[in-house]
Amino acid sequence: MIKNFLMLAGSVSVLTACAVQNPPSSVSTPKNLVADMIVTNAKVAVMDDKRTVAEAIAVKNGKVLRTGSNEDILNLQGKMTRVIDANGRTIIPGLNDSHLHITRGGRFYNTELRWDGVTSLKEALRMLKEQADRTPEGQWVRVIGGWSPYQFEEKRMPTVEEINEATGDTPAFVLYLYSRGWLNQAGLEALGIDENTPPPNDDSRYEKDENGKLTGVLLAEPNAMILYQVIGKLPALSEEDMINSTKHFYHELNRFGLTSAIDAGGGGHHFPENYEASKALATSGDLSMRISYYLFPQEAGKEISAFEQWMANNTASVNEDPSLEHGYELKGGGEYMTWAAGDFENFLADKPSIEDNEGWREDTKKVIQMHVDEGWPFRQHSTYGQNTKLIVDLVDEIDRENNGKIRNEMRWAIDHAETVTDETLREIKRLNGGISVQDRMAYAGEYFVERYGAEAAKTSPPFKKIFDMGIPLGSGTDGTRVASYNPWISLYWMTTGKTVGGTQLYDKDNILSREDALEVYTSGSAWFSSEENVKGTLEPGKYADFVLLSDDYFTVPEEKIKTIESVLTVLGGDVVYGAGEYSKLDPQLPPISPSWSPVKYYGGYHNPEKPAAR
Repeated sequence: MIKNFLMLAGSVSVLTACAVQNPPSSVSTPKNLVADMIVTNAKVAVMDDKRTVAEAIAVKNGKVLRTGSNEDILNLQGKMTRVIDANGRTIIPGLNDSHLHITRGGRFYNTELRWDGVTSLKEALRMLKEQADRTPEGQWVRVIGGWSPYQFEEKRMPTVEEINEATGDTPAFVLYLYSRGWLNQAGLEALGIDENTPPPNDDSRYEKDENGKLTGVLLAEPNAMILYQVIGKLPALSEEDMINSTKHFYHELNRFGLTSAIDAGGGGHHFPENYEASKALATSGDLSMRISYYLFPQEAGKEISAFEQWMANNTASVNEDPSLEHGYELKGGGEYMTWAAGDFENFLADKPSIEDNEGWREDTKKVIQMHVDEGWPFRQHSTYGQNTKLIVDLVDEIDRENNGKIRNEMRWAIDHAETVTDETLREIKRLNGGISVQDRMAYAGEYFVERYGAEAAKTSPPFKKIFDMGIPLGSGTDGTRVASYNPWISLYWMTTGKTVGGTQLYDKDNILSREDALEVYTSGSAWFSSEENVKGTLEPGKYADFVLLSDDYFTVPEEKIKTIESVLTVLGGDVVYGAGEYSKLDPQLPPISPSWSPVKYYGGYHNPEKPAAR
């Protein structure tokens, strides 16, 4: 029976009873049991099967040595042991985003003005104006997703007129998810877009007014290539600035307690050249995240040749490596096997059917078969139920043709699955697949309700049913464009059923307890990189990846979940982030570059309740 953390909070006698048994204080501690680090006076959520809660944790050689009572854990102290007082705060395992475009996010972080968490459109436009004034000639002001109009007091999107007024002669691009974008007049001119410029495909368009003049609004209907195309034309950072940007972005993720992420590749993100900044940090030992990455083919129709080249020159690490520290590892293929098998999640437009895409089945079958032959894990993006069924049916066919190799030997997953059906869930379970869900509905749920109705939204996605069925379930954000990278918004969404604007999407039948949601965000996500045996809980022998929280996740009012941050993030026994009373432990980062970077002036995610963290 799962124990409730709320019942355990503050009860020392219960904490001690639940803790791992340690030698009594009268017994001398062998040298090999002397801890490198001890954190005491905490509420340690071990997140094991018994939902153990302890008072203290000991770390040795980058792994958890023990958890237990203050007295027992302090018996492991030696002359060189670092002892940290948690001051009664809660410790949880490091969070793990099972679907984050982390490498791509690092490349661009220092160039982007983030509206994530900003509570008024007036404030967002003020930031836009200030940044336009400081942006040098040849550069752009860019707001690349991570926000919802419903997070603003005004409950609306900006207008083209407001963006033009704020930015003047500085080219600017504002992106809302993968649904629409705004180019100011200077941006249209810089890209040479006029009334005669054709859109990149039939499923997108440049909006025009009643006089046939461009408004500056770019519409994905539902194909987002028109938005990808603009982002791809914006100036990139230098190699040195890109490494700086990546380092600061990963530190920003540490701020929210993330210690691991699974990189889902992404459009406009080429392997291996666009991975060099992250690899440089891994090589130098400056990587503050454990990252498992999947390879995403960039050109529709050329996926087979891309995977042939990758598989000939790279080896995927398909099993956990207990000796790996601060790793950056290739794990497999995805989130796209083929572009034709993917559907766009634009809830402001009609849903697409992959059956309309010529050759989707034949090409996708060939690519998945390549993964089966090589033993590479694979995952496929799929938003809508009818498309997910087609993909899972294809996986089943390939599995039967390979004598059950997929279901018996491989890791494979569906990403997103907003409207997956019960029938398809049963097939995914039978085939031993997993499902990775993201909080995209927290940012676009109102538009989903407007198009498909409140009843359909109640189980989109049906993560409570997936969890109860025992299907491997990981959670994440799909940041940094179609949602923010802040994991606490995702945890808020899963435990309350609400969007960032406060709209109630789900009832009690499709929300998780706080304990179960945290399990999904830690050990659940670890399944997708075959690492559930080495991280995700704070049991002895697992990675010492943990987070000391600003507020007690298990007991705070639900609206406070959105504002939780880390005050101390530890990766493999090393402090990678410190704030508040632990700010002196925060690693010193190089100054943000370039000097005009929006991050230098605004930070990343805007948390008005915790300005000191920025």
